[in-house]
Amino acid sequence: MTSKLFSFLAPKTIAVVGASKDPSKRGYQAIARLLNDDFDGLIYPVNPREPEILGLRAYAHVSALPGDVDLAFICTPASSLPAVLADCARKHARGAIVLAAGFSEAGEPGRALEARAMAIARKHGIRVIGPNTNGVLNMHRRMNLVGLSDVERGSIGVVSQSGNVMLALAAEAKRKGAVGFSTYIGVGNQADVEFHEYLLHLSEDPDTAVPVFYVEGFKAGRAFLDAAAKVTPSKPVVVYKSGRTESGKRSASSHTGSLAAGFNLTRDLLRQSGVIVVSESDKILSVAEALARMPLPRGSRVGVLADSGGHGTIMADALEDAGMSLAELSAGTVAELRSILPSAASILNPIDVAGATDNDPGVFASCARALLADENVSILVIAGMFGGYAARFTQSFLDVEVETSRAISALARTYDKPVLVQSVYMPLKPAPLMELLKGTIPVFIWAETAATCVAELVRLAQARARLAKGPRRILLQQQSSAAAIIACAQDEGREALLEPESRELLVAYGIDVPSHYLMQSSEDADAAVFSLAAPSFAMKIVSPDVLHKSEAGGVELRVRGVDGVRKGYEAIVGRVRSDYSEARIEGVMVAPMAKPGVEVIIGVIRDPVFGPVIMFGIGGVFVEILKDVSFRAIPVNRDDVVEMIDQIEGNAILNGARGMPPVDREALIDLLLAVSDVIQLHQEIRELDLNPVILHDRGYTIVDSRIIVGKDGCD
Repeated sequence: MTSKLFSFLAPKTIAVVGASKDPSKRGYQAIARLLNDDFDGLIYPVNPREPEILGLRAYAHVSALPGDVDLAFICTPASSLPAVLADCARKHARGAIVLAAGFSEAGEPGRALEARAMAIARKHGIRVIGPNTNGVLNMHRRMNLVGLSDVERGSIGVVSQSGNVMLALAAEAKRKGAVGFSTYIGVGNQADVEFHEYLLHLSEDPDTAVPVFYVEGFKAGRAFLDAAAKVTPSKPVVVYKSGRTESGKRSASSHTGSLAAGFNLTRDLLRQSGVIVVSESDKILSVAEALARMPLPRGSRVGVLADSGGHGTIMADALEDAGMSLAELSAGTVAELRSILPSAASILNPIDVAGATDNDPGVFASCARALLADENVSILVIAGMFGGYAARFTQSFLDVEVETSRAISALARTYDKPVLVQSVYMPLKPAPLMELLKGTIPVFIWAETAATCVAELVRLAQARARLAKGPRRILLQQQSSAAAIIACAQDEGREALLEPESRELLVAYGIDVPSHYLMQSSEDADAAVFSLAAPSFAMKIVSPDVLHKSEAGGVELRVRGVDGVRKGYEAIVGRVRSDYSEARIEGVMVAPMAKPGVEVIIGVIRDPVFGPVIMFGIGGVFVEILKDVSFRAIPVNRDDVVEMIDQIEGNAILNGARGMPPVDREALIDLLLAVSDVIQLHQEIRELDLNPVILHDRGYTIVDSRIIVGKDGCD
């Protein structure tokens, strides 16, 4: 193992600092649990006032122990931590779990205490979990430093910012009776070890099939994305993100800045890295179970086999709500099903067996064989009351159902396709369903849960195919003219480029931007009209002191002719000078009015948690009301861009609506990729807004561009 966390998350020696004889204390409970579970290692109680605890010799200090320590489990008050860590260093402790609260979460004095303690830990190479954690479990090493009882052993590893979340998952696993855990880590304040390090650790843990994360907030979001992109091609990762508020405080000076705050950004970026993001807490364990048990599908078409029309319809609706499509069965499959089922059966997917299983539950296996053999079916869902026929009708069906479960499990292995079962009898844990769970087939009570699991299996398969293509190489080279534009703004102490500067920067990278003319007096009207030669014009104020032009009265649209342009200049300058008397006016920019099309927004921000992020969505004046946008971390590749375009709810508009032609998707894809390249080439750019970009059947028109840079270069 290369993960340095293994040395203390799978320890051979544990020092319990703050060991106690009081059963209500964690220093007692930890030792008692380790002894009860037959922990395979040495346990050293540390307490200066006790000679022995629970039959084990106690030591006054860690430095008094007879040998080195892998892990220190520290149960002492917060104020003692610096001294305890220094003492642990004398015995070459590799890691420490710190339970106490009262650190960075408790204000400035706590932050200072935490900083002092972490400085000592870093100096001596001690990795720290917490502080303010409820502990760690390693079920396969029989190390329970949390105190939870009746935790099922299995292959799901949990890393959580909430101990109660693990409590809920453990209780649910107990009810299900077929899911268990390899590891639990309560991260606490993450003063040292952070989420991305736990992810890399669990990726190497042979006992963990699926790492699951409950996250309230990331400290090093980009590091987690990078780690996930390495892990998810070989091991599924599940995240439940709570606290659907802005990921970082910022003063948003652009549409993108205001829209980028929140859960949707985090969800999109995690999915880009192949992470499965669960949005409902009651589905965390079910999704993890499905990912742990089943192969990934080779397509996205679902076959539904139900024992009633009602269950089939409910499942079909749930699958459609989850974004899935039902498979169109081949003629051969339809013919085979007709030979198995009565004439009243519905052979169109979803399949309704029309009572055929009431007399012989084995019919499920025959139908499953036909459906799994169909190349059009990527996934099979069996819905209804399978597993409960003995309870519903006669106990003589029990053996038949058990054999049917074995047959279905064998078919799933033979065809190497995911098979899920939704049964209303699952709460009773009948033998046929327990037989399914012995193999690779998960069983759920509700159609919606099964449908979510199907969707996430498909999503992971698609993500792996995308990630396998690797990162895209930057196709552009930095242009000196663009660098000079940014340097000029910085030299003048400006954060915002003037719009003509923004346009010139984009043009330097081959991005198609309409021609413009900068008027510096009303006398320039003739030259502007002659130069641009358009039927009508858009006119906008150019001022470093007026960022939001429309609100300042600095815009005129559909202006015609020389006289109109002259009057437009005078009106714009007059309004701005009236309301912004101190504003520096560089002129008025004139550009041809764009022809109609579909208005979208393309934006970039440098998120304080995740770094550079690109946004795409339906744009125009209502962008912040509609909020129909998607996000990806920069750099993006072509597949990322295609997915973010397809993701928005208004995607159908791009395909042509109300008689409009479809937009030029290839031009849009190229534009998004070019923007990603520009941001990588210019770390100085903090925010970028192209809003609106009007998409046409051929090409696009960038109507408004806004670029915000750091005052002092890269920041």
